[in-house]
Amino acid sequence: MISNPLILGIETSCDETSVAVMRGETLLSNVISSQIEIHRRFGGVVPEIASRNHLIAILPVITEACEKAGVAIHDVDAVAVTYGAGLVGALLVGVSAAKSLGYALGVPVYAVNHIQAHIAANYISSPDLKPPFLAIVASGGHTGVVRVDGPNSFTAFDTTSDDAIGEAFDKVARALSLPYPGGPEIDKRAKLGTPCIEFMAHKKNRTLSYSGLKTAVVNYLHTKEQRGEQIDINDVCASFQKTAVDMLVDVAVDAVKRIGINTVVLAGGVAANSYLRARLTEEGKKLKLDTRFPPMSLCTDNAAMVARRALDMIRENLPPAKLDLNAVSYLKIGDCYKG
Repeated sequence: MISNPLILGIETSCDETSVAVMRGETLLSNVISSQIEIHRRFGGVVPEIASRNHLIAILPVITEACEKAGVAIHDVDAVAVTYGAGLVGALLVGVSAAKSLGYALGVPVYAVNHIQAHIAANYISSPDLKPPFLAIVASGGHTGVVRVDGPNSFTAFDTTSDDAIGEAFDKVARALSLPYPGGPEIDKRAKLGTPCIEFMAHKKNRTLSYSGLKTAVVNYLHTKEQRGEQIDINDVCASFQKTAVDMLVDVAVDAVKRIGINTVVLAGGVAANSYLRARLTEEGKKLKLDTRFPPMSLCTDNAAMVARRALDMIRENLPPAKLDLNAVSYLKIGDCYKG
């Protein structure tokens, strides 16, 4: 095993084409080609369009990432790629590129779980971070608390029983006719409003549920429209965001008290939400927790987190992917590639 491998990471799970280069734990480049403007006209990600644009972007982004890192593609010791979860067509672009590179260069390819990669982003921003710790996963596809007992040991619990928090943000944003992506728009609007509306939210047996909250917001909007009453979008955003985030933070705090691990990190796209970061900071001070947040650039989908996750897989001799590696649209948080 190379002690300080040069890893090229590839991320194409949704609408960001990203390639990063890492030398061991040192990030040399992290290039992201975003499709936000392309999908904004449709109000959300169109899978076929996302796949086509990944095809267009992947080779130029690989080239740019190597140039920014100051390395040649033939210097790479390993390739890492997100193989799930995500949009299957989009994932296939990254997986195909990774396998082609691995075969051509004669280097191993590591298949990375997208959510585990989000957790690993915290190692980049906090090099001193060591397991065990609790990760609060807040993304468009997964929400819950993950116990990380080792570099390759992930145990999920207190997860959502239906919609993920990011999915709820997106659905509420669409109901409010806010532009895509909806999460940042709700966060921005919430700062201008007051959380004065009480929405119903269901939480039972430490299981999160966001479908009911989303429905409560939609029903509120419909009732207001039918009565011809004015809707204060900023207040709706503030009220929804407070309810959604408080549900997650309450469950996370309960997990901390129950398990006794006082290091807590954020992971996933919703980790960029300002109210979530503020609430966790507040609770962390109350409970004397060591709370860690990745920078905004590492919250959204990026290849740096993929390369960093692969580093731990390499260090613990997890098997590289075979040439029959395929994309997987859904993976559980604890799932690892087994060959």
